[in-house]
Amino acid sequence: MNFLEFAVWGAYLTSMGAYLAGAGFGSIIGWFYSIQGIVSLFMPGIMGIVADRWIQAQRLLSICHTVAGAFMAAAGVYGMASDCSMGILFMLYTLSVAFYMPTLALSNSVAFNALTQANMDTVKAFPPIRVFGTIGFICTMIAVDLLGCQTTSSQFIVSGGLSLLLAAYSLTLPASPIRKKTEGATSLAQALGLDSFKLFRSKKMAIFFVFSMLLGVSLQITNGYANPFITSFKDVAEYADTFGAQHANILISLSQISETCCILLIPFCLKKFGIKNVMMIAMLAWMLRFGLFGLGDPGSGLWMLVLSCIVYGVAFDFFNISGALFVDQNTDAETRSSAQGLFMIMTNGFGATIGTLAAQAVVNTYVYNEGVTDVLAGWRTSWFVFAGYALVVLVLFAIVFRPKTRVEK
Repeated sequence: MNFLEFAVWGAYLTSMGAYLAGAGFGSIIGWFYSIQGIVSLFMPGIMGIVADRWIQAQRLLSICHTVAGAFMAAAGVYGMASDCSMGILFMLYTLSVAFYMPTLALSNSVAFNALTQANMDTVKAFPPIRVFGTIGFICTMIAVDLLGCQTTSSQFIVSGGLSLLLAAYSLTLPASPIRKKTEGATSLAQALGLDSFKLFRSKKMAIFFVFSMLLGVSLQITNGYANPFITSFKDVAEYADTFGAQHANILISLSQISETCCILLIPFCLKKFGIKNVMMIAMLAWMLRFGLFGLGDPGSGLWMLVLSCIVYGVAFDFFNISGALFVDQNTDAETRSSAQGLFMIMTNGFGATIGTLAAQAVVNTYVYNEGVTDVLAGWRTSWFVFAGYALVVLVLFAIVFRPKTRVEK
């Protein structure tokens, strides 16, 4: 499940920016990535409620992937037309991600449920399972690059096909419980299945979700702009024939390879350092991720791009996986799906939406502006702006967040 879940995303997430830039739509790359955040404001929460109360999570996972896969494949086919309208392409893509984004939380819920039924420790057992998601992401990234799809809409067809495959496989997964109706009056929140929002009553959880949003700002920046940035070195004679400039997706895949290794460190780090220190390490890694991009190049500075890819594993995993585990440790079985949905809303919803639109404004100012004469200098400035933001969030988090949870025992 995890392999296919992220293979679907890996087929286009890091290469879509290069396709759009090559098609002359570099100035709106941010909108394609921000729509993932916009739909994450409500779709994961809605689907989490549905999974908690009406449809078993594994069945809902199948339904969502069926719809997402069909629309994504349609977007890929339509993108090949000579008279392709960006408006229609964007609409098909939007409908697909609207149903895909909830599956990130639903797959977590299905996994946690299966592990709980097997009487396993989710903190120890889930990270090694989640590794297969990263492996799937890497496989499709490399496949799309080697097949020559990273600059064409055919990457969407690959993604759609994998999504339909997972839709079929999801029906074979362990059944997840749905909440039974109880006698007596219930509150409006209970009737709507919004019990997870009670987590905001806890100061600790409220602060955690706010910083999840602030850190979520960083999530999609390199997904949207790393490939166009590295590919832009093709226009500089010194770097035109370098491997990195010619195969940006393969170079970027080092980030996911690093992610695979770092996932396995999470159980040890959570128990050794606690959720606060693990999250701070993630924030420091985001700062290094952006800063090293600003300093590196595919030539003599290749080592900095490689190092940036290595620290990405820490930046992504120590935030996303640890965050999901933290939420699971602080919720009960009846609100597990909706609580994971709430985490998605704060990170991939508010955070990613704000982040991608803000990043688009920065890149448009320093890179895609008609008055820009040195594109590479513009890219470097943009990466340093992003690194500065990550540093500010790190300092604020260190001061404000003071948790005591079972994860830290």
